[in-house]
Amino acid sequence: MSLLTSRPPGTAEPPAVSPPGARGRARRWLYALVVAALLAEMAIAMLTTAVAQSPTIDEPVYAGTAVVYLEQHSLRYNPEHPPLGKLIIATGPAFAGVHLDPAFTGDQTQLGRHVLYESGRDPGHLLLLARLPVIVLTLLFGLVVFAFARDLAGPAGGLVALGLSAFSPDLIAHGSLATLDVPVAGFLVTSAWLAWRTRRRPTLYLPLTGLALGAAVATKMSALAAVPVVLLLVVLPAWRAPEGRVRRLAAAATSVALLAIAVVWASYSVVDPQVRWVTPPGLPPLRGVRALAAWLPLPEPYLAGMRVQFGFEDQVWTTFLFGTQHAGSLWYYLPAALLVKTPLGALALWAFGAVVLTAIPRLRPAAPYVLVPAAVLLASAMTGSRDLGVRYAVFVPMFLAVAAGGVVLLRRRGVQVVVAGLVVFSAVSSLRTYPYYVPYANEAFGGPAATHLRLHDSNVDWGQDLGRLGERLRSRYPGERVWLVYKGSGVPSYYGIEASDPLAVPPSEVRGLLVVSDSAAAKADGRLAALIRESAQIDEVGHAITLYRRP
Repeated sequence: MSLLTSRPPGTAEPPAVSPPGARGRARRWLYALVVAALLAEMAIAMLTTAVAQSPTIDEPVYAGTAVVYLEQHSLRYNPEHPPLGKLIIATGPAFAGVHLDPAFTGDQTQLGRHVLYESGRDPGHLLLLARLPVIVLTLLFGLVVFAFARDLAGPAGGLVALGLSAFSPDLIAHGSLATLDVPVAGFLVTSAWLAWRTRRRPTLYLPLTGLALGAAVATKMSALAAVPVVLLLVVLPAWRAPEGRVRRLAAAATSVALLAIAVVWASYSVVDPQVRWVTPPGLPPLRGVRALAAWLPLPEPYLAGMRVQFGFEDQVWTTFLFGTQHAGSLWYYLPAALLVKTPLGALALWAFGAVVLTAIPRLRPAAPYVLVPAAVLLASAMTGSRDLGVRYAVFVPMFLAVAAGGVVLLRRRGVQVVVAGLVVFSAVSSLRTYPYYVPYANEAFGGPAATHLRLHDSNVDWGQDLGRLGERLRSRYPGERVWLVYKGSGVPSYYGIEASDPLAVPPSEVRGLLVVSDSAAAKADGRLAALIRESAQIDEVGHAITLYRRP
């Protein structure tokens, strides 16, 4: 044996050393595997939730309107929301062969019931098809959050942001529904991320920013509050630039605005190339500051939809927060609800991330792109008159997940371990609520079983558990007389529930099972409150519907 290769007796074989390139490839594959696993977890959670849930209050309207778009190319239904989100939803039912009765003349609520329950198709299958496009879109937005945070804080920051998004109970709950809240939030986050990227490659990312911003405005009118913010973000790099560059970036902001307007017009033209519209009677007039809306270069049905929204805002809605009813909105409702419905680990990382984003010089330039849109949109939502759920602020978990990714840049001892622990804590809290994501509350507020004591409506019970109620009645209470107060869009008889209205007869006749949606119970007064008070609670379904025994 050569002296160059021989070893002294008793010495061990030296460990094999992998080439640097092989180690790098292995790390990249492992990283990609973790990203795929997080997205797979989110996909499984949303899919299994979507299969099990009955229609929530808004879904039949959007699904029915989507079918009208496909079949009749008419804009007459659901004008209070622009078409893009419903066109996305329509890509599912397009494969179901649903046909609307040409003689149908009902309103949009009746339309949704007609399409789901009277079209000859299985309602569960049809609803799942409507939900699938939103599920796919939610996963894509998870990648946007991941990419945004990775741009700011590197690979570890991207994983933190994606982990918080993938396990966010609110994103899973509303990302698995055929509604507009997650799509508009995702498009807004995408527009902020693309605006950030215009700093380095404006030729590529300015048009994409305009398209993403237009998609948000074409999905839900609440996105209008973000338009000036995104346009300012586009020109932000020119703040200290030479005058010529300022002019070029101002022109770029104008092009972004024009592209956004074009997307809105295109969404209406896809439904009806002629954008035919007859303004329905009874819309509130545009007075005062609202009259400025008439000057927006947007389609007439969009402006009419704004008037519908103004009418909603002029109503007095009842709010339920921490066990107390309030007549009218509460300005602090959304922050309080987010405090209840966000995992504690995520809340901690959101706070740390916001501080780090403004404190670390490397991250400080990104703060306006992450924190300012979230703050402006939240402030706008807080001024609304409808305190009906954190779905109106579902953009917060997205933006602040990006901010949380920046915490990994802190070079203090133990920070990485703490960050990982908080992400795991959030994940465990989210997994414990499976499959009841709508009524999620964190441990500090008693978990999902106690959410109905703090909040109502889409925070707890949005009509999603009618199918589960039917199964429970058949398995545990067969043959019993059922009295039902249900707040939702499902048809009880389809799920095998034969029930009577307890408010339509004298209280003395209400005997047997009294079943009440928790959203109805939260705002119960008069006869319903008395019936509940005189009954014994015996069961609950999905942390959203309570069963009582009447003597």
